Amino acid sequence: MAADPRFHPAAGPFALAQVAEAGAAQLRGDGERRFRDVAPLDAAGPEEVAFLDGRRNLKAMQASRAGAVVLRPEFAEAVPEGCAALVSPAPPLAFARIAALFHPAPLLVPGIHPTASVAPDAVLGEGSEVGPYAVVGAGAVLGARAYVGPHAVVGSGCVFGDDARIHAHASAICCLAGHRVTLHHGARVGQEGFGFAPTPEGRFVTIPQLGRVVLGDEVEIGANACVDRGALGDTVLGAGTRLDNLVQIGHNVVTGRGCVIVAQVGISGSTRLGDHVTIAGQAGLTGHLNIGSRARIGAQAGVQSDIPPGQDVTGSPAMPVKDALRAALYLRKVGARRAAEAGSLQDRADQKGPPGGRSGQTD
Repeated sequence: MAADPRFHPAAGPFALAQVAEAGAAQLRGDGERRFRDVAPLDAAGPEEVAFLDGRRNLKAMQASRAGAVVLRPEFAEAVPEGCAALVSPAPPLAFARIAALFHPAPLLVPGIHPTASVAPDAVLGEGSEVGPYAVVGAGAVLGARAYVGPHAVVGSGCVFGDDARIHAHASAICCLAGHRVTLHHGARVGQEGFGFAPTPEGRFVTIPQLGRVVLGDEVEIGANACVDRGALGDTVLGAGTRLDNLVQIGHNVVTGRGCVIVAQVGISGSTRLGDHVTIAGQAGLTGHLNIGSRARIGAQAGVQSDIPPGQDVTGSPAMPVKDALRAALYLRKVGARRAAEAGSLQDRADQKGPPGGRSGQTD
């Protein structure tokens, strides 16, 4: 089915030629046909555009009623009769752009809601919207077309560039951000890092966290994710980096450009990531590590040592993927051998019968 219009109003309809242009795709079909929305292969109808995600879904495409399908060149001849092909070397990217054509971001309603609190010396760029009960602190600066959602907080002195999106209940303090930065619902940026010193009496004294959070252009921070400010230096997320929901970034962590950090990952303080590092869900990284550019860390990995550039690791403790697979295979063989030995011992015991040689007898 297409997107629910109560939540995702659709633009259009659009001619197929416009759809192809939006996705930078080569059109094979009637460019004058009109389309109303995007939909999955198994639910799409003749006025909807679908997406083929690899060879494994060829049968689903051939059974689909979709009017057009975005797909790679090698699959273009497999589209069913009456279905147009939108051919792209990068179908996910093309489909993302086509979906955005039908479902553009909601337009802002410039202005400040009467219940919002905006400091007299705060600066709001042209075309910005501040929602109900939002707070923009003293000396804060927001660029053009910023959106501050209901109950969101932009702390004193924070700076965001153009097209910021700070959604409901998100908060930012001690933060300097570039253009097109997004904080999703409930995200927390710039709060105190986890730093303290024990006393002889067994109590703890908080170490003042005197750094900032610096977010590059187009950084996105997922719902309920947390990015602690630096202790003395800064916590830095490089341009284009994306955090999924429920990610924890410790103080003084630095990432390069375009890193992808998936849900429930925790990165301890002062760890540094190169460019385009990928960390899969629930992985944990100890502090003061160096993770090389384009390294990939598998789900639930426990990383306790540096990772060189381009290496794939998994497991806990994390190790190169080939080593982890080899270790898993070894353990499986050992387990099977032990089970076989135990079964053999049990068979011999059953053949001997109970002590005293009275197998099968009753009193």
